[in-house]
Amino acid sequence: MSDSDQKNKPNKRKTILIFGISSFVGSNLAEFFKKDYRVVGTYHKTPVKIPGVLSIRCDALVKEEVQLAFYAFKPDIAIYCGGLSSLIECHKKEGLADALNTSGVFNIVEYCQRYKAQVCYISSSYVFSGEEASYLEMDIPDPNCIYGKTQAAAEFFIQKTSLNYLIFRCSKLYGRGVNPTNPTWFENLQRFLKMGKTISLDGSIETGYLDVYYLAMIMRMSFDKGVMNRLFQVSSSNQLSLYDFSQSYCKVFNDSHDLISKTKWTFPSTTTSVGDRLTLKLETSNIEGFLNIELPSVEDSLKFTFQRLNGVEAKTGRMNSGEEIRFI
Repeated sequence: MSDSDQKNKPNKRKTILIFGISSFVGSNLAEFFKKDYRVVGTYHKTPVKIPGVLSIRCDALVKEEVQLAFYAFKPDIAIYCGGLSSLIECHKKEGLADALNTSGVFNIVEYCQRYKAQVCYISSSYVFSGEEASYLEMDIPDPNCIYGKTQAAAEFFIQKTSLNYLIFRCSKLYGRGVNPTNPTWFENLQRFLKMGKTISLDGSIETGYLDVYYLAMIMRMSFDKGVMNRLFQVSSSNQLSLYDFSQSYCKVFNDSHDLISKTKWTFPSTTTSVGDRLTLKLETSNIEGFLNIELPSVEDSLKFTFQRLNGVEAKTGRMNSGEEIRFI
C-alpha cells in the first residue's frame, strides 16, 4: 500500500458503550456521539429506538450480562448513565439508589479493566452540601442527601480502582429525552407553560444549569485528546434557583413568566437540618483551562437550547491552534 493510500484509508471508528441509554443523559449522548462513533446502548426495562444506534437489554447489576456486553462489542469507552437520579426517590428508596448508583458502577469498572476500555462516569454537584461558597475538584465531598452519597461513593471507587477513567461532575443538566412516558423536568416545564398551567418552583436551592449537549461536546473533546484519569467539574458560569431558571427560560423562549410562582422546596436531607438557601457552585476553571474553552452563563445555555431545538446551528468557533471553542 502506497503512502497516499495509507493516508486516505479511513480510521476505524471507536466504539462507545452507554449503560442506561433510555435515560435522559444516555439518550442524548447516544444521539450526539453516533455521528463520530459506533454507539451501542443498554437498557433495563425501557427499550429505545435511536436511528443509527444499537440498543440491547442488560442489567448492570448482573455481572454475567455486563460481561457479555463487553465481550460482544469490545468498547473503547464505557459510559455509565444508569441509576436513580431523583433526589426524592433516592431518599425514599436508599437501597435501590445505592444499588443502581454505586453497585452497578462496580461491575462496569471491573469489565473495563478486563477489556481495556475507559470508564466514564457522570456525577453531579450533589456530592457537596451546598453550604460553602464554591467547590473545587479537590474538595472532599460532603453530601447531605442519599443521591449525593451514592455518587460520591461511585466517584471514590472509580478513582481508587480504575486505571483509565474520566469523571464529569456536573451541574443540573436539562433537555429532552426519548421516553414519552417519563418526561424530563425540562419537558414538564415546557408542557405546563404551553398549556397555560400555573407552576410553583423552588427558589431556595441554587445550582448551575447546562444544556446536556454542552456536556456531550466537552466529553468528545476529552475523548479526542485522549484524556485519562481526570475528574472535571462542568457547570454554567452562574447559579440560579429553579424559579430563576424558569424566568430566564421564559425570556429566551418567549413564554409567559406570570404562570410561575416561587416556593420553598423541602430538601430531602439526611441531616437534621439544612440552611434556608443552598448554593451548589462548581468551580470550572480547571476544565476551562485544560480544554481552552469558556463555559456559558445559564442564559447563554438557554439561547443555545433555543437554537438547537429549533434546528438552527449554534454559533461556535474552533481555532486550529489549541482547538479553542467559544460557546455562544
